[in-house]
Amino acid sequence: MRENVCCFTGHRYLPQGRLSDITLQLEAVVEELITRGIIYYGCGGAIGFDQLAGKTVLRLKERFPQIKLIMVLPCMNQDTKWLRADKDRYSALLEACDKKVYVQQEYDNGCMLKRNRHLVDNSGFCVAYLTQPRGGTFYTVGYANRQKVPVINIADRIA
Repeated sequence: MRENVCCFTGHRYLPQGRLSDITLQLEAVVEELITRGIIYYGCGGAIGFDQLAGKTVLRLKERFPQIKLIMVLPCMNQDTKWLRADKDRYSALLEACDKKVYVQQEYDNGCMLKRNRHLVDNSGFCVAYLTQPRGGTFYTVGYANRQKVPVINIADRIA
């Protein structure tokens, strides 16, 4: 099953001047994966790239109704400290997704790591937006590489 699954990982803060380029490249990569038979897309729901990826899958679902958005969430209350606008975007993704998976009930220091490993461990591809050699995205891309899950880094496609 994992050969039909793609996960996403990326930074929370995206450069506003590059948002259009990131979105176009993300959409092109997901369309290519759809033509290769990838129908399940795992999204962690975090602010930034995760939410952009989820929104992109939902938009593409209008043209490719066979694809499914699976929200793989670290805990029930991931959005507790978020701003209202971020909570609203997150809520819209949760309402529109095809399935929700909670890695655990309550937040603790390890729940994000568990979520990221779950995403990679259940995927045949990983689409990333990685520009910095530190943080959760850097760790997740490294983990995907160690697990031999091919990674497509959107940042490498933007000049």
